[in-house]
Amino acid sequence: MSFHIEAKVGDIAEAILLPGDPMRAKYIAEHYLEDAVCYNRIRGILGYTGTYKGKRISVQGTGMGMPSMSIYATELVNDYGVKNLIRIGSSGSYHPEVKHMDLVLGTAVSTSSAMFKHEFENFSYAPAANFGLLRAAYDMGEKLNLPVRAGLVQTEDHFYDGNAPMYEKLAQYQVLACDNETAALYMVAAKYNARALSILTVTDHMLTDQTITPEERETSLHDMIQLGLETAITL
Repeated sequence: MSFHIEAKVGDIAEAILLPGDPMRAKYIAEHYLEDAVCYNRIRGILGYTGTYKGKRISVQGTGMGMPSMSIYATELVNDYGVKNLIRIGSSGSYHPEVKHMDLVLGTAVSTSSAMFKHEFENFSYAPAANFGLLRAAYDMGEKLNLPVRAGLVQTEDHFYDGNAPMYEKLAQYQVLACDNETAALYMVAAKYNARALSILTVTDHMLTDQTITPEERETSLHDMIQLGLETAITL
């Protein structure tokens, strides 16, 4: 048992999906996994282990923001031996070529987060996805005929009051999507030599004002969930 996860060693699979919303973790466990068992209820951040097409897979909510992601990613890797961490989360986009509900695989991530300034002082550090996971997910997306793209993403500390002119500039420099967790996941994975990938659904497009409801964020992101699971069973 770690500080924030009540599972015993061995309860969590080596490959795990990481939605921010714990209710999405519950939905995945109930609708996609067989024989799913809940191993964590601390703080309402639900975690489950079951099987998908015969392979043992876990799914764990992480909460919102980089501090929360860094806590769960660190404990999963160091205390439970998780080796492959796949974030499946919502995102926004200012990029004109990215469409609403497209899937974006984060090849690498930039951020203005104070967490990175604390860790790296005046150096710029842009952690990248694990190439093996990235290649497997992209190939699987093509095979399943999903609207998948691969490219740079941006992670922010804040959700409201964003810097729209800067996001437009980042889009000009081919940043495809923005979220609140990927940078922390990639940094933790790099630090502890684990493998990580962020699969993001563009649920909010800033150029078209398209979005989805809170309920849809929990239950309707099938393409992203399927891609995460199908990628995980190739490992």
